[in-house]
Amino acid sequence: MKAVRRMLGMAEVGPGDTLYDLGSGDGRFLIAAARELGARAVGIEADPLRVALSRLRIRAAGLQGMASVRWGNFFRVDLGEASVVTIYQSQGTNNDLRAKLERELRPGARVVSYMFTFDGWEPAEADEDSNVYLYVIGRSRGRGGAPGTIQPSLK
Repeated sequence: MKAVRRMLGMAEVGPGDTLYDLGSGDGRFLIAAARELGARAVGIEADPLRVALSRLRIRAAGLQGMASVRWGNFFRVDLGEASVVTIYQSQGTNNDLRAKLERELRPGARVVSYMFTFDGWEPAEADEDSNVYLYVIGRSRGRGGAPGTIQPSLK
């Protein structure tokens, strides 16, 4: 849970946010974001057993109105309403997701990845001790024009 809290804190998740957890597993991100931070949380999970477990955990926590999980492939889900996306996948999956995130997320949306970075993006913030990387869409440019690096101040 330490990494979960670090990711949510780094992204400054709060009551006005809609968080999407890609590959939501047992639902721990969803429950923490909804219960502790007041965010609306949506999980996308391909494993039907994990979907069922997550739904049971959400119901047991009394968070049905704040958290939900969908069974499906996150590459096929529209992420446009997300203000925060959390990811714990692989380097290859992160790189495959990059164009989708650039295309679908609004400027200012935060992408937080655990363990793996995105090739061509520079993190807006990185916690090397926790292996947590924060990216901000639209405010920044990485190599090749991709979002990811906060541009230097023009002051």
